[in-house]
Amino acid sequence: MAAASRADPELVGPPRRARGGIAEIHLGAAALTPDVQVDFAHRQRFYYDGHVIPAIVLAAGKSSRMGRPKGTLPIGEGDTFVTRIVRTLAAAAIEDVVIVVGHDADAIVDALSRTDLSARFVENPDYEQGQLSSLLAGLRVVDRPGVVATLVTLVDVPLVSVSTVRAVVERYLATHAPIVRPVRGDHHGHPVLIDRSLFDLLRHADPQRGAKAVVRAHATPAGDIQVDDDGAFADIDTPVEYERLRQSE
Repeated sequence: MAAASRADPELVGPPRRARGGIAEIHLGAAALTPDVQVDFAHRQRFYYDGHVIPAIVLAAGKSSRMGRPKGTLPIGEGDTFVTRIVRTLAAAAIEDVVIVVGHDADAIVDALSRTDLSARFVENPDYEQGQLSSLLAGLRVVDRPGVVATLVTLVDVPLVSVSTVRAVVERYLATHAPIVRPVRGDHHGHPVLIDRSLFDLLRHADPQRGAKAVVRAHATPAGDIQVDDDGAFADIDTPVEYERLRQSE
């Protein structure tokens, strides 16, 4: 984002779901594409009504192992990785989705702007510092009154099912476990739900260890939910893995 502001990643305009497309976008991304509607007259902080669990999609990395932006890779009929994830979250009744972009941000914004899906974008200018920096960029947007927790997922994991997202949220509502995550044997999948009580710990986490140390330290049996969903554990990170996915469709 050549024109992006390096200030606090505040967003522009209230959600406009009735008009479709992208609900809000970081100020610096306004010049990315003419298809994105941005209301500069209503720059304001975003507040939630009631107990809300927004989702943060981490899509800021270089995709160096894949060799091209993972968020824009085609999947299924008419979707890309990023649109499939947003579509799944919407179908699971997640009403606020924040996508953190960095490298190749223009392409990822454009991929969503070509659909009728709603999401908010925030730029992480420090994406090369690691995944934790992108999570913190997303937290600065969603950490508002009314938020009780946030879902976090990776653009690398586009195949997670609607039922898994719902199961994670329902387990949290039933147990209020600080961490809720899909598990299968010793494997932990996505999305991961993080209670708001851990947000400050994430802000003070060691960048070298990232969010994993906080998640592991606060994971409990109550928050580990067994799911029968290959997509929750399918991290598509290389051309070989992507080709295998395409052949299985």
